[in-house]
Amino acid sequence: MADTNLSAVLFKKGDMRLVERPVPEPGPGEVQLSMRKIGICGSDVHYWVSGSIGPFVVKDPMLLGHECSGVVSKLGQGVTHLKVGDRVAIEPGVPCRRCELCKGGRYNLCPDVFFLATPPDSGALARYHVHAADFCYKLPDNVSFEEGALIEPLSVGIHACRRANVSMGKKVLVCGSGKCRRANVSMGKKVLVCGSGKCRRANVSMGKKVLVCGSGKCRRANVSMGKKVLVCGSGPIGLSAVVSARAMGASEVIVTDISEERLALARKMGATKSLTIATKDPAEAAQQVRDILGAMPDCAVEASGANFSVHMAIRALKPGSAFAVVGHGPNEIQVPIVEAIAHEIDIRGSFRYMNTWPAAIEMLTSGAINVKPMISHYFTLEQTLDAFEMAKSGKGVKVIIDCEKSAA
Repeated sequence: MADTNLSAVLFKKGDMRLVERPVPEPGPGEVQLSMRKIGICGSDVHYWVSGSIGPFVVKDPMLLGHECSGVVSKLGQGVTHLKVGDRVAIEPGVPCRRCELCKGGRYNLCPDVFFLATPPDSGALARYHVHAADFCYKLPDNVSFEEGALIEPLSVGIHACRRANVSMGKKVLVCGSGKCRRANVSMGKKVLVCGSGKCRRANVSMGKKVLVCGSGKCRRANVSMGKKVLVCGSGPIGLSAVVSARAMGASEVIVTDISEERLALARKMGATKSLTIATKDPAEAAQQVRDILGAMPDCAVEASGANFSVHMAIRALKPGSAFAVVGHGPNEIQVPIVEAIAHEIDIRGSFRYMNTWPAAIEMLTSGAINVKPMISHYFTLEQTLDAFEMAKSGKGVKVIIDCEKSAA
């Protein structure tokens, strides 16, 4: 191949350089990808600035970048579901597929996972990248490469909302031609919609509009679970939790943050209410959440990594609620455990994601979710250092790097 493979290589803490590397060739079950768009994650910046996150330490030169999309440029042996020219979004974690956790469906917890841009595993911030074909997902024509890259943070939000029980298979009443049937509608369920003696099966997924026809008349019904959701933090993961919760049927989503600018974006993206944290007392903030919401939240997602938010959420939640913690803060934090026990708050870790790309693509395709407002800045691959400086500054929300070689 005559093309070169310009790559952003992190050699050590604070030392990232653009280097020409060989174009990788796909092995069996893999595809070569001409990379298009890559989003900068907070973890990318952290590895660049600090050289480590917990036990993951940069010891050898590696690439960053795990929020990505591209075009299939070559097929490895045995790949049949993709073809050259397919536009794809990339799920960055490739599990072993053999261990007990993988076989049980929780492959996000696989102890032998290869995960892009997590030492010692290298990332995809280059012109070309090779990836497992079964973790590349075709993008419909109406889903952009930018949106394809943002499926990764969106997936974190979707998984966190699932862990927080945002969708619980509520009862939905579907009426037509004078007849009604109750159906348990949850994510991806088949729903029988009847009217005028004719029946059709419809795939009802997160946040979809359902067309119910009967007696020659049609009505659009928002299938809503009616949950009231608290989201702590309005960075990219918090914003992803907001749009996911709304698409999954939450009737109210309240977001907390210390930045009014970030909260304004959260409201633009679907949050119904917000609270700018001004107090240092989590119990006071919890009461403010309840007052603004007019009720106790049914569930919560912590996406800030702040110990304060953990305390606040546990105190704000309705007894018997689920609390998904996805934000990475200090390795050890204090938890009001007696209150959590007394109120039977289910505190659940939420790690990465599993089986989220198909649902995310469907929601983006249908328009049920819009992640584009998160994008604040664009840079070319040649401007990678400038892009990381922007992401580090905190002035942007989501910085996107275009990896495609520009026409001469």
